[in-house]
Amino acid sequence: MNKQERTYTVLRDRIHSGAFAPQARLNIDALARELGVSAIPVREALRRLEAEGWVKFQPNVGAIVAPVDATAWEQQMIAVAILEGAATADAAAHLKSSDLTKIKRLAAEMEQVAANGDAARFSRLNRRLHAAIFARCANAYLLELLDQTNQRLDRIRDTMFAYLPERTSAAIGEHARLIELLESGDVTETERYARWHKLQTVEAYRATHEAPAAAPPPG
Repeated sequence: MNKQERTYTVLRDRIHSGAFAPQARLNIDALARELGVSAIPVREALRRLEAEGWVKFQPNVGAIVAPVDATAWEQQMIAVAILEGAATADAAAHLKSSDLTKIKRLAAEMEQVAANGDAARFSRLNRRLHAAIFARCANAYLLELLDQTNQRLDRIRDTMFAYLPERTSAAIGEHARLIELLESGDVTETERYARWHKLQTVEAYRATHEAPAAAPPPG
């Protein structure tokens, strides 16, 4: 791996992991000194990350980590919640015992990863767990729509559990309940719960980032 590629990989991974938070300033000279390279590979890596939507260049400021577009993210998450609910319900009727064993193993691995505080890996395992369920969905068009929407979310997916650490423990409990419903065969409740589970991340983000309502005047 050459210097430019290594620099790009390091910066990308730090943004993905949340080590560089949204709107954090990325000083080219400081990063070059830290990584032991000249300013050129850092600048080229940042331009590459800009093209991918991870970095923005602002006048009189320089490079910063791109802020989260909360409105677009919420809209996409709501769409995914609806699609995932339907796909999970469809898949429930076709799951085999081997599928449930794999899903439970992933859920157990997520619990261990959460204890170690690895938010990026937790997010990737979360994606794998749900994908293991969707694999049995028989509606190919539904899966196509879900995949298209998930691709849009990949821009910030790995960072969300880092920004919302409380969601890791909550998600573990929610997965346990979802697995119970998959085993029960209650398709209607499975769809409702799967949709609700996905929307909890949106609710957690809103609770963390929305300004509190003004207190009523005295009297």
